[in-house]
Amino acid sequence: MDYTTFGTTGLQVSRIALGTGNFGTGWGHGADPDTSKAIFNAYAEAGGNFIDTADVYQFGQSEEILGGLLQGRREEFVLATKFTRGDAPNAGRLVTGNSRKAMAACVEASLKRLKTDRIDVYWVHWPDNVTPAEEIVRGFEDLARAGKILYAGLSNFPAWRLARAVTLAELTRAVPIAAAQFEHSLVHREPEADLFPASQALGLGVVTWSPLGGGMLTGKYRQGEKGRAEGFGGKVFQPENSEQRTKILDTVLEIAGEHGVSADQVAIAWAGSHGAVPMIGPRSVAQLASNLGALTVALSDEQIERLDCVSSLDPAGSKRTAVPTGTQGVRAPVA
Repeated sequence: MDYTTFGTTGLQVSRIALGTGNFGTGWGHGADPDTSKAIFNAYAEAGGNFIDTADVYQFGQSEEILGGLLQGRREEFVLATKFTRGDAPNAGRLVTGNSRKAMAACVEASLKRLKTDRIDVYWVHWPDNVTPAEEIVRGFEDLARAGKILYAGLSNFPAWRLARAVTLAELTRAVPIAAAQFEHSLVHREPEADLFPASQALGLGVVTWSPLGGGMLTGKYRQGEKGRAEGFGGKVFQPENSEQRTKILDTVLEIAGEHGVSADQVAIAWAGSHGAVPMIGPRSVAQLASNLGALTVALSDEQIERLDCVSSLDPAGSKRTAVPTGTQGVRAPVA
């Protein structure tokens, strides 16, 4: 596993992050503790060190499982978790949203489940469209001064909210907003218009989720598999529901055939070529092993251009802006 500097921090993180939304079965779809352990250990053995979870994942089970797995090797990993939506299906109004009260309550609950004294990267999971950026920044500062978090990040925030929070933290000399997280894949390229440029200009580390479009870009749903199409009630899933998406998947499969690799590896390698750390969310060791194979896929300039053009938001097609030297991500060597 190769490593990269995370934004303008001193953190050295693996080029693929392990998302643990599938650790547990509290949502009715996921991996049992033994399978979760096998996935975690295989990722660690491959050299992975960036673990991402959330209090809402499997209603706390993901954090609980990780808490056990991290015992005796906590310092081998960068541990990230999130708050906003609560750790139970009926979480109360005072422990959901992004208020300082909710933040303080949620971090304590996460620390307890994770069996650790601090969280390395603490994310606001979603904007609640109520809590002002000033309150979020002050809440992060309180937690950092108390030694409960090391770095702060915003997940799924629009670019303008992200920029405002980063600027407020700078002006008030609070703990910096160090990272951004958002969805990005061949079937969800909208962040390239604003979130990627904003994150680059602000010096943020970037984690992108769902690089496989909820599994659509593996091609497995063409074979009759269900997976996330049904497992999470159809959430966190991009269906093959347009002519363009069919062409995108056809192109991914063509390039996979040219390399003699699987479709998921091509999709993840493409996602990582944008200067981000793609986050995978396998439900089995086999899926993990296949996903990590993206690190060895060297897409050529011509192949990247084909993928860019077929997935472009511009009907006429477009060429990407070059990724600046030194940005993080799965940057496979260009053939």
